[in-house]
Amino acid sequence: MKSIKTLIYSAATLFFFPGAFAQAAQVTGNVNNKTTGKPAAGDTVVLVEPQAGMAEVAHAIVDAKGHYALTRPSNNPELVKVTHQGADFFVEAPPSGPAANISVYDVAAKVDGVSIEADVLEIESDNGQLRIIERYFVHNTSMPPRTQWSARSFEIVLPDEAVVASAEAQRPSVGSLPTTLKLQPDGPKGHYAFNFPIQPDEGEKNTQFQISYSVPYNGKFTFRPQVSLPTQSVGVLLPKSMTFAAASGSIFQTIQQDPNIQTFVSKSAVPGKTLEFTISGTGSMPREDQGAANTGAPEASGTPGNLPGGGIGTPINTPDPLSKYKWWILGGLALVLATAAAFLLRKPEGASIASPTYDPAFAPAASAHASPASKNSALLSALKEELFSLESDKLTGAVTPAEYAEVKAALETVLKRALTKK
Repeated sequence: MKSIKTLIYSAATLFFFPGAFAQAAQVTGNVNNKTTGKPAAGDTVVLVEPQAGMAEVAHAIVDAKGHYALTRPSNNPELVKVTHQGADFFVEAPPSGPAANISVYDVAAKVDGVSIEADVLEIESDNGQLRIIERYFVHNTSMPPRTQWSARSFEIVLPDEAVVASAEAQRPSVGSLPTTLKLQPDGPKGHYAFNFPIQPDEGEKNTQFQISYSVPYNGKFTFRPQVSLPTQSVGVLLPKSMTFAAASGSIFQTIQQDPNIQTFVSKSAVPGKTLEFTISGTGSMPREDQGAANTGAPEASGTPGNLPGGGIGTPINTPDPLSKYKWWILGGLALVLATAAAFLLRKPEGASIASPTYDPAFAPAASAHASPASKNSALLSALKEELFSLESDKLTGAVTPAEYAEVKAALETVLKRALTKK
């Protein structure tokens, strides 16, 4: 068994990181402070190896011209981390070729221009409990651009009965990976805070948070979601077999999408005002071929008409709520890591406003329309990110040794299948 795992891991390394056995070289680049428009002279730059538990293997200081150079001690996949005013900024270190340039931003505990684009709850019942995955898509459009970061960078409110299973966050920078975090209690019961930087949007990407939790369930439960920032929309996704009822004064619009999923959207969420809705009945979110029944869905070609979608799985590619979101479920990976989150934001240009009966914000997945080759390529890319994330979680103690071994074995199994289909 050990030799098989070694073979799988070696094949994965060769596939994902073709330069893994190339000769060691320097990693160079420039660090620019986008708040001031000047080089980030004096910042610390570190080369880290995710496969070695995020071990720091080389250090440098940004010079007066914004340049840095790091010598790679090995040929392993690596990340470049720059620390600016206490906040960390990452970029993947290329095995060769282009420089690893990094943008940083000045940091403040609170900045103007931070808002919630969408707060999305996916709910299903499971043996006397409701399982919820709640996702926040947070904009930072501050001018000049600055990072909002403190011990309470982003505050949320969960039901008092909530038992948190996991929490993750992801930066907007290209190639960023989900980071497993520990939610910090923040005042009254059910109030929590993320100690995670909310960086300025980078193009079409924003900062994303995900919380997985459960609440006791006897067939009926009332949610009272609260938001801490100006919020464009709150969405609720349910299995078709469950019932949704909005309380008086809480306005939710029904969005007709996948016949197996119900979608309800409210645009009336504001800080200090509590929405309220009640869930009853039982049911599970679909996990495979979620878009197969939606024969009218266009192909996943990157155009504004795409219909990627939800499901208590692993959504990816998630732009603007209510009119511009594109959600794509990686079905194979969701079977292995149903609670893992790996979001990559992508907002199409020129997207039009949705009609009351149709909204791509919470549409079913369109992965059924993609070619087998493109599906496999996406799966391999996601597996690469999960391998990085898993090693990081091991270092920080976010997973137990038993959990690490179990997830690693599952990833290797999916990886083996994906490589045989490549």
